[in-house]
Amino acid sequence: MKKFILAASVLMAVYSCKKEGASTENKTEQSSEVPKSAHKIVTLNGGITEIVAALGHEKEIVGTDVTSTFPESLKSTAKDLGHVRSMTIEPIMAVSPTLILASDKDINPELMGKIKSSGIKTEIFKQEFTVDGTKKLIAEVAKAVGNTDYQKLNDKIDADLKQIQPIAKKPKVLFIYARGNMLMVSGKNTPMASLIEIAGGQNAVNDFEDFKPLTPEAVVKANPDVLFFFTSGLQGAGGNEGALKMPGVSQTNAGKNKKIIAMDGGLVSGFGPRLGQAAVELNQLLIESTK
Repeated sequence: MKKFILAASVLMAVYSCKKEGASTENKTEQSSEVPKSAHKIVTLNGGITEIVAALGHEKEIVGTDVTSTFPESLKSTAKDLGHVRSMTIEPIMAVSPTLILASDKDINPELMGKIKSSGIKTEIFKQEFTVDGTKKLIAEVAKAVGNTDYQKLNDKIDADLKQIQPIAKKPKVLFIYARGNMLMVSGKNTPMASLIEIAGGQNAVNDFEDFKPLTPEAVVKANPDVLFFFTSGLQGAGGNEGALKMPGVSQTNAGKNKKIIAMDGGLVSGFGPRLGQAAVELNQLLIESTK
């Protein structure tokens, strides 16, 4: 009952603040002090961070992992704790969280063990790189932060996905992760492979899972019609000209026709509330590349 009364008070206070020309009674409600947040949240996954923010809890986030690049306003309000593959428990404890939200992907086992033994309330979510999996994750994260108003996020995904246009001949798309001297290609069961399929293309490599180092033989064998990069990765590789010089690329359809596309890394790999937006953007790029 007390939780219900508290939630109702918060909703009434927020509503009254948005009303212009409010009555004397509403003005009284406006002046009421809004209860402070019940959470100090650490989010260790870009998609989860986006969900928490989209649900209206951005100000409760005190720490994030390096993949949490959206919304950009978090850069000035939440501490960057590093990457979950190499993160230690000390930076997390330093921000005194009351709730830790993480994905089962990538997090290093030692950190996982220390988080679980820290006594801090923790939710570890199974992340599936599908539309249904994303909707499920949104519902689960909403429950974890005590928010039931999440359906609008799932509805937005559905509305965006309806904008995807069919592509008569699905282009073979090879995603290349480029960072410094490291070049990796994306196999099946990766966020990039899934997004490519949702957007109307086909992943060029399906004989292995996750990522593997780029080799000339693998690129030639895949013979993609389109090369796909994170925007930052393509820039770091020297732009389109640099991509065309990568091992084996010149022998592929993509290399011969200079078909190279790039998107924001957080948008592509997040599989959060912006999934529909990401799929539509990629769909449009693939359509342009097939002309």
